Amino acid sequence: MLPLIRREVVEKQGWLSEETFLDGLAAAQSSPGPIAINISIYVGLQVRGKLGMAAAVLGTVLPSLLTIMVIAELFSHYADNPLVRKAFKGLKPALVVLIAVPLFQMVKNAKLDWTNFWVPILSMALVAFLGISPIWLILAAIVFSVLQGLWQARRDK
Repeated sequence: MLPLIRREVVEKQGWLSEETFLDGLAAAQSSPGPIAINISIYVGLQVRGKLGMAAAVLGTVLPSLLTIMVIAELFSHYADNPLVRKAFKGLKPALVVLIAVPLFQMVKNAKLDWTNFWVPILSMALVAFLGISPIWLILAAIVFSVLQGLWQARRDK
């Protein structure tokens, strides 16, 4: 849902700038709960205040909820059908693409280059291969950013 929300809010409607959307995305990722709902709360609040926030949450939750309820009901009746199993097996590559495309768009929009690209790669490796909790990486990034800011402020004096 993130690419759909981004396309509608930033590109089509122009309600938020790319930077503002990325700020909201960062806040949405660090808040508990589903990220699509969190970013909807942010966008709704930015665009139309509390009423916009409520409308955005309902607009995000209701279609998915109703669709999942219908699919769950149908799936319980047709789960053993070989065609249904093949269809779900065929959907797996599409799901990978649905995750990969927004990731590449966010990398492009986050202005990563060779001087800072190592941070997400190292973070991914630490989580995937060493089992380090992302919480520790977030805390380390906060400490590093504060120390870097203090060092830069001291250097600029």
